[in-house]
Amino acid sequence: MTIQTNSHSATQTKTSTSNVASISAIFFGFVLILAIGFSPIEAVHNATHDNRHATGFPCH
Repeated sequence: MTIQTNSHSATQTKTSTSNVASISAIFFGFVLILAIGFSPIEAVHNATHDNRHATGFPCH
């Protein structure tokens, strides 16, 4: 009796899940940077001002 297992599909599923998580994190990061970077609310602007200039993000 021979038992065969298909580990290829499990590896492919793990890779696909990993890719979706990575792309989602990158997208969320860009949205967060843009939302805070171009926020017209002065309190948000002042709270993140030094970090934006330190990373080279223009805010003025």
